[in-house]
Amino acid sequence: MATFVTDCQRCGAVKSTFECYSSIPVRVEYDWKVYCEVFSVCRHCKRSSTLVLAQRNYDKSLTAILKQTNKITETSDSISSLVEYTGFVSSSDRFSTEPPEHLPQNIHAVMLEANKCMSVQCWNAAGAMFRLALDLATKSLVPVEGAPAARVVRSLGLRLQWLFDHNLLSADLKMLAECLQQDGNDGAHDGTLTKADAEDLSDFCFELLNRLYTERERLRLAEERRVTRREK
Repeated sequence: MATFVTDCQRCGAVKSTFECYSSIPVRVEYDWKVYCEVFSVCRHCKRSSTLVLAQRNYDKSLTAILKQTNKITETSDSISSLVEYTGFVSSSDRFSTEPPEHLPQNIHAVMLEANKCMSVQCWNAAGAMFRLALDLATKSLVPVEGAPAARVVRSLGLRLQWLFDHNLLSADLKMLAECLQQDGNDGAHDGTLTKADAEDLSDFCFELLNRLYTERERLRLAEERRVTRREK
């Protein structure tokens, strides 16, 4: 069976060797970076953990292997040079939803944290993370030429309104954006966000990121495939 070296979350052993018994792919980023959940046993404490491991580098053959259930664990060698530790499966993963596809890495990480907070009913923490994801995603939409006043650029709520007014964001998202004024703004500062408030922020954040990144990248990839077919 394969082995992997990382710190054990069960016993605290540093750089313990894990015996990897099985693996399943759970998601793919950038059309090549495969994430797997790997059922493993720590050699130090003899207890099991389900590790979340991600492909380290672009390699088509490795991507193909990782996409197959249990394929990566068939080797008798260490897989530490092929995949990297990104976390482990815990109760916080229960009902946790995946972010939209093709997000920039920093926004993807924030969305994962926000969804984790939602899964353990930490509404204020989730709301703060969703607002951060929106903040990161919309800052780049403000043009250098003809930029609004500095206070508008600094404030997420004012920035979104400016982007809607100047048709830089789709108008059909505007109703969902009201959650920032009705729920998110005050609640984010005084810690009174409810489940409904957090869910409103989650819905708006997901739909906005889907428009800005997922749909555009899917169209780009579709065009790339079309060009490839025509060349052949």
